[in-house]
Amino acid sequence: MSTRPLIPALAVLALGLAGCSSAGEAATTATQPTADLVSAVKVDDAARKLLPQTVQKSDVITLGTTQAVGTAGLPHAGVDSTGKEIGLSIDLRNAVAKKLGISFKEEFGTFASIIPGVQNGKYQAGQANFGVTKERSKVVDFATYLNDGQAFLGRKDLKTDKVSAITDLCGLKLATSPGTTFQKQLESHAGDCAAAGKPNWSVQYFADTAPIYLGLQNGKVDVFFGPAVTLKYQATRIPNTKYLGTFSTTPVGFATAKGSPIAPALVSAVNSLIKDGTYGKILAKWKVADNAITTSQLNPPAPF
Repeated sequence: MSTRPLIPALAVLALGLAGCSSAGEAATTATQPTADLVSAVKVDDAARKLLPQTVQKSDVITLGTTQAVGTAGLPHAGVDSTGKEIGLSIDLRNAVAKKLGISFKEEFGTFASIIPGVQNGKYQAGQANFGVTKERSKVVDFATYLNDGQAFLGRKDLKTDKVSAITDLCGLKLATSPGTTFQKQLESHAGDCAAAGKPNWSVQYFADTAPIYLGLQNGKVDVFFGPAVTLKYQATRIPNTKYLGTFSTTPVGFATAKGSPIAPALVSAVNSLIKDGTYGKILAKWKVADNAITTSQLNPPAPF
């Protein structure tokens, strides 16, 4: 995928904690699901035997992940009113851990730092809704557990109700996260508006999603380009927003070092969860059943 600079000027904005808090609270208008679907999960001996002996002895895998704050990152990950981590990603990794008879030792990093941390051995695995891309697949292995994608959440009063082509965004104020597939998609289409004789979009980059939700509500952002699973979920919870559709679909997975035996073990564990029905129940709990995979794969073909 092209990494040429964006034609529109990029604005990297930082808002105060008060602004982040306000946007995060906007996503708490609905009660979060609480069903415990993990406790009853049993060890899958065949999956466990795929783990390296060092892991079987320690029963611990060091997992690089991002720290959940508030509820703006749901359904993937968030924190409830008691401070407990909740979300689709949390349930899935806890269920995988039960299948393997291990515990994940969480170590927090940023989205941009986790894959390099997996590469250099700081983490044995990484999980942060990483889409499988050709570039990432060169440096890490993937064990898939979800189909996510690139989608759009707009202001409620935006004239556009559906983004059918990338040029539907021309002239709008976009927001997304840096170092993501969303940034790369925008970069690869940077010249499309000019070619269509339309004004370019502008892009603001935020490391946290909460200020983006705030921007949608106060008119500073027209469209959030982000993960489909999250935006579908939050569109029903954040006032004055609307879901504008999915641009593309990408498999998502745990990342491990190239050639690590942990990756096949993770694949086996996910497939065991699919087979016994736990996987489907977890996705249904978070209302994202249509994003399910039928089989976990090791390093599936990358869409871009």
